[in-house]
Formats: sequence, structure tokens, C-alpha cells
Amino acid sequence: MTDPMLDSAKLLKEELYKQLSRIGKSLSSDKRLEILTLLSQGPKTVEKLTSSSGMNFANVSRHLQVLLDAKLVKFTKKGTSAIYSLADPSIVDLLNSLWRISEKQLPDISKLKHDFLHNLDNIQTLTMDEVMEKLNSESILLLDLRPKEEFEISHIKGAISVPMEELEYYIRELPKDAEIIAYCRGPLCVYSAIAAQKLQARGFKAFRMDEGLNEWQEHFAH
Repeated sequence: MTDPMLDSAKLLKEELYKQLSRIGKSLSSDKRLEILTLLSQGPKTVEKLTSSSGMNFANVSRHLQVLLDAKLVKFTKKGTSAIYSLADPSIVDLLNSLWRISEKQLPDISKLKHDFLHNLDNIQTLTMDEVMEKLNSESILLLDLRPKEEFEISHIKGAISVPMEELEYYIRELPKDAEIIAYCRGPLCVYSAIAAQKLQARGFKAFRMDEGLNEWQEHFAH
């Protein structure tokens, strides 16, 4: 004779796992992970996501629909445009945790980053604590390489906006005696390493930070 309560508990467990799998399935695409990372920097239109990711409009729209179905993103209408954002700030924590677990469990990640950085000459990566310590010095400049609209939404206190595509112009304006630290969107972005190399080639003492704004806020929130 079966126990109705136990049967009910089993059905509940199965249904709960099915609901959890909706999130898992939505994260199973590298392109959707990239879209979520871009949205973690601030709201964006489909057109902006298209230009930032290099995907075509139709693919971005298709991936957004999957993320909408999983309740990971939301949108608001502004005129004829739909502006997408993360459905909840805690999704940034999910992305950060996913990165840490992946970096720890998948050796290919460290190898890919090591091989890329190895081709750049003498680029020193600072920890977030080292960057914070240096920020107390008036001679340090912290460059935010993200697009201006992302910087305007939020940035590390004391940083100045120098979008990567405008770096060559700004280099001419930077004081030669300043130490410079560059950061971008986080561990999946290597613009900070490229910028540090360009700056070093022009005679600056330059460093990079692997983390971005989201990791910085999480780190110093504790």
C-alpha cells in the first residue's frame, strides 16, 4: 500500500527539479551567457546587444526569448525599442559563482587565458586588494575600458572612462608620471591586458586588473 503523502512528496521533488532545470537549460548556451554578462553591465537594446556581441539580430532575439522564458531577463519599452536588463540583481551573483566554479574545475580556462597573456610582454596583473591599496595614492589612474554608457550606469569609485576604442586618443592626454591600472568587464574580457601593453609600449608604468565592476562590488561588500 502506498503512502499518499510520500507519493505527493516525490511528485513535488520531481516538479521542483524540472523547474530548476529551466535555469540550467537557459545557461547551456555560450551566447546566452555572453548576453547575460553584457546585461550585467547595464540595460541594453537588442541593437546594442547585437553590436556588442557580434551576433546577428535574429540570433540575439532568439536567445533573449529563451532567457525571458527562464525569467533571467526582463524588458521595458521605450518608444519602439525594447530595453533588456537582468530580471534580478542576484543573477550577477549566479554569473560570478559560475565563473569561479568553471575556472576551478575546467583546466582549459586557465590555459586559454595563460596562453593569451603569455603573448603579451611583462603584463602584471594586480589583485583587487592591491588595486585598492594603490588607489590611495594620488599618482594612480584607474581606467575603465567599457563603453561610456556602462561607465555612466556604475563604475569603480575613482575610475575615469576611457573606452577601449578611444584608448589611442586618450594616451596622448595621460600624464607620463602616473601609474595606470586598466580594467574592463571582468575575467572574460582581456581588453585590460591589451591596454596595459599599449600603455607600457608608450612609456607608462601600467598594470591590469582581471576583475571588473561586478567582482569588485562583490569583493568589497563583505
